Amino acid sequence: MAAINAQQVKTKSIYKDPSRSVDERVNDLLKRMTLEEKVGQLSTLLGWHMYHKVNDHTVEVSQEFKDAVQDRNIGSLWGTLRADPWTKKTLDNGLNPLLAARLTNELQRYVIENSRLGIPVFLAEECMHGHMAIGTTVFPSAIGQGSTWNPDLLYEMASAIALETRVQGAHIGYGPILDLAREPRWSRVEETFGEDPYLNAQLGIAVVKGFQGEDISSGENVISTLKHFAAYGVSEGGHNGAAVIIGERDLQNYLYPFEKAVKAGALSVMTAYSSIDGIPSTAHDRLLDQTLKEKWGFDGFVVSDLGSIEGLRGSHQVAGSPQDAAAMAINAGVDADLGGNGFDAALIEAVKNNQVSVSVLDAAVSRVLALKFRMGLFENPFVDTLNIKENVRSERHKALARKVAQQSLVLLKNEGNILPLNKNVKKVAVIGPNAHNIYNQLGDYTAPQPEDNIVTVFEGIKNKLPGAQVTYVKGTAIRDTTQTDIEAAVEAAKKSDVAIVVLGGSSARDFKTKYIETGAAVVEDDKGIISDMESGEGYDRATLQLMGKQLELLKAVKSTGTPTVLVTIKGRPLLLNWPAENIPAILEAWYPGQEGGNAIADVLFGDYNPSGKLPVSVPKSVGQLPVYYNHLVPQHQDYVEIDAQPLYPFGHGLSYAGFEYSALSVNVQEKKLQTVVDVQLQVKNTGAVTGEEVIQLYLNDVVSSVVTPSRQLKDFKKISIAPGESKTVKLRLLVDDLALLNVQNERIVEAGTFEIMIGSSSQDIRLKEEFEITKSIELEN
Repeated sequence: MAAINAQQVKTKSIYKDPSRSVDERVNDLLKRMTLEEKVGQLSTLLGWHMYHKVNDHTVEVSQEFKDAVQDRNIGSLWGTLRADPWTKKTLDNGLNPLLAARLTNELQRYVIENSRLGIPVFLAEECMHGHMAIGTTVFPSAIGQGSTWNPDLLYEMASAIALETRVQGAHIGYGPILDLAREPRWSRVEETFGEDPYLNAQLGIAVVKGFQGEDISSGENVISTLKHFAAYGVSEGGHNGAAVIIGERDLQNYLYPFEKAVKAGALSVMTAYSSIDGIPSTAHDRLLDQTLKEKWGFDGFVVSDLGSIEGLRGSHQVAGSPQDAAAMAINAGVDADLGGNGFDAALIEAVKNNQVSVSVLDAAVSRVLALKFRMGLFENPFVDTLNIKENVRSERHKALARKVAQQSLVLLKNEGNILPLNKNVKKVAVIGPNAHNIYNQLGDYTAPQPEDNIVTVFEGIKNKLPGAQVTYVKGTAIRDTTQTDIEAAVEAAKKSDVAIVVLGGSSARDFKTKYIETGAAVVEDDKGIISDMESGEGYDRATLQLMGKQLELLKAVKSTGTPTVLVTIKGRPLLLNWPAENIPAILEAWYPGQEGGNAIADVLFGDYNPSGKLPVSVPKSVGQLPVYYNHLVPQHQDYVEIDAQPLYPFGHGLSYAGFEYSALSVNVQEKKLQTVVDVQLQVKNTGAVTGEEVIQLYLNDVVSSVVTPSRQLKDFKKISIAPGESKTVKLRLLVDDLALLNVQNERIVEAGTFEIMIGSSSQDIRLKEEFEITKSIELEN
């Protein structure tokens, strides 16, 4: 390649002219770049190494960053503002939002002034339930977000997360995760919206649009990175990153949310660590190039998950050298390397050895550069440090976190209408390992928090009942059986009018936890105190019971005769068989975020009527797995020991109101590809309080050429109804909702009978109606 001298760069540069089109600017810049500069643009290094905090007011770029700019021509950083035990960034040595903004400005200033072409760097951050940085708003984890069944609310939440991230100088938000959570033993269930393709798609679209807004150059929006492409959540045995063995038609379920989010405008996609039918996702040409880019028209860029390019050689053993791994990934459609050790020198060598063509390299670089131009970084690489306080962890965002938390809570059981509790209660015992532990309430991918930023259940109840005597007793730990004082819990319950027991799990990392290079935790019990952590990346489970002595604690409290309410805070479905039989009220909270304690108190004492619905099925036994609701027919046969039904089904969630469904009508308009099926019904609130109900539409293709599920969610609507009020609810099915992949792998709506089922859950079906499609309709594959 011919040498490029400084005089050429001084020539009138099209790429620096904002009046030119993005394509013109990209093409001009590509012509000016060396091989090394091109490859550098595809490297995303670990960002938390790139600064030095001088004091509480001053931060400087590190020598490591300067070396990376000079020696590696880097194009992106990841997790620069991140803080957690893995990064070893704490409240003391990490960055507050103002320092973060100052740092990102200094990073941009250095790279622009000290690189030949002055290309700004992309800064990517973790944003699944809030920007994973010190001082930002912590929303409920994704499984709780899924329980809201409220796309509009998640759009609002995502817009807030994007704003907090962008004003600090970052450009890319990792999220949403669109994996289907059909394997509860898997450690990352909490990061998903649940088990259903349609629900995940609708919520994913909302988050993408909230992140990206109408214009990614707005200064308030970030690029959304969809994770993990594809089928990552159903690995064999629930092992994180293990092999996935599924058929061609089943794969379509896992691709569906990604396709909908891509067609809604998502601009980045991350590969998965796993393999599908023997092909690693990071080297899967049919997934990345053929399906994502060619078939779906994706015009953003694909980024590897951290270390997954190296994993082609190490974990999957399909590449014999670093050069082979780099070539396999980029030739399959991977455009950027998260971690910076998968491409870099290995990709440079692969290009020189003709394993990778210059055209393939240029295509990848073009995708990254195009988004830098579209985001306006060449004209506006810096952020305003004066508007940080009003936009990060604002009162508005804290109120929104409480609202999302309220709607994420699922009332599983309310025997005898024990809930809501009377606010005139005099003595309340708040018991359990998750009753007053801020990190157990927040989930994985959470930054360190000052204690006064988080409201625990104990604190929320004290806030709600300022005149009552509210007593807290931990009782036991999540896993460690040596941290147990059940007698104290029993005494507190005996002296109280009601006992609220808060159990479950934890994804809380600590500084003693060991990590592999990808950041996943290593399960290791020290000889001393055992961590509460039993969920979160790397913490797969073989069983799903409450760990440690939690169930023993609950039984002891119940035995006192004091009315007992169970609240579960956790990241995955756990077995609740004994509580379901013996505890009158159970409230599922997942990881409810910083305002979780207030939101839980709002529900327990009737200031908010619960409206959450389960986005996953809750099993009775690990031996039942999988238990997701939309399995293929025939109906699952009962076991010798137990029946085949879940303990609580997908879509389940109770209310303090009652809802009556009636007057179902179905109107079919056959217009080939524009065919629509309009569904209408009446829903009446028969209770004494206003309530929100999620009306769920399930579809059954009665006779089909290939095996299909007996019911599939195809539409839903969440509405608020006053006592005694009736509302008309309108739902709609489109051609895509009726289609299947036939024996010839063709997308088609087959003529025949379809059954509509309208219900309050996948099992609580209130109304049914059949309709006919008289002529088959072929869709594009």
